[in-house]
Amino acid sequence: MFEWMAWTTPVAVFFSCIGLMITGMTVWEMKSPTLMRKGFLPMQTTRGDRLFIGLLSAAYVNLAFVGISGWLAQVLSLEADPSIWFSFVLSMVLLGWIMRKG
Repeated sequence: MFEWMAWTTPVAVFFSCIGLMITGMTVWEMKSPTLMRKGFLPMQTTRGDRLFIGLLSAAYVNLAFVGISGWLAQVLSLEADPSIWFSFVLSMVLLGWIMRKG
């Protein structure tokens, strides 16, 4: 059923982190209901809204990295495509920034 998916360690870690974040947010919301607040995003958001926006942003960062990794390897004269761990770290930093300041 999942033969089409390239299940590598970074992909598994990425999806595991998403599952853990959703579980953690559910528990956090039950213990402490969220309030709407306005950060740098152009609308008032809740924690769940910011998580959703952050997860979408993280997915786009990872997709963009996969799309340009061949080009990066060529431009930087690398023997192989750069590690997907770079995009994973960048996407988690972006997610944290959106959750904190968004």
